[in-house]
Amino acid sequence: MKTDIITTIRRELQQQADTKIKDSFQSFFKEKVIYYGVKTPIVSRIARQYFKQIKPLGKKEIFALCEELFKSGYTEEAFIFKSGYTEEAFIACEWANFVNDEYGPDDFAVFESWISNYVTNWATCDTLCNHAVGSFIERYPQLMENLKKWTRSENRWFRRAAAVTLILPARRGKFLKDIFEIADILLFDKDDLVQKGYGWMLKEASKVHQQEVFDYVLRNNKVMPRTALRYAIEKMPEDLRRLAMGKN
Repeated sequence: MKTDIITTIRRELQQQADTKIKDSFQSFFKEKVIYYGVKTPIVSRIARQYFKQIKPLGKKEIFALCEELFKSGYTEEAFIFKSGYTEEAFIACEWANFVNDEYGPDDFAVFESWISNYVTNWATCDTLCNHAVGSFIERYPQLMENLKKWTRSENRWFRRAAAVTLILPARRGKFLKDIFEIADILLFDKDDLVQKGYGWMLKEASKVHQQEVFDYVLRNNKVMPRTALRYAIEKMPEDLRRLAMGKN
């Protein structure tokens, strides 16, 4: 079944490729990515459709299938660019989140290995971390310190992951203290994708904790990179945005 379902998915992705999507896909990334050129709603539909078939297998087997999708079979092109097909990675991320009710503490190491070995662009980073890793941290908040260790990594995707993992919890008003701690560590990061990641995290936190996030930004607006600052205050009222930007 393992080989059959992966082969079937790849065949369907090839059939669903859209020339317009394929022509514009690379423009959304600075790094080289490999892709079929399939619209995201279609990829989501494929993920849900085939998950119904594999759900009875349980988490261990589903994670093994996720690994196969992340690898994208290690085609020659994938090997050269150290990247799998973006759509296949998307399905892997979706499947990993679909079994979040089966997560155990040891799964943190699995997610960590996936980021280390297979995350090579912002789309895969965000899809995996917003949902699967975010769900994991909400289930096991005692492992938040493990997440914070990613902020010290030389790997830009780990540093971005530390922030974007908390996007959905932040939107619900959770983990504010931890969000500020992660933002503190990443505050001077020179990587624009990391800046956008922690700025996005602060923006989501501001939806419930507007005053606290505004105060944080105001304390740091002289040193916070403008990219992160603009993301953080994007949803605030105009008067607060002007103050945060240092405008009278």
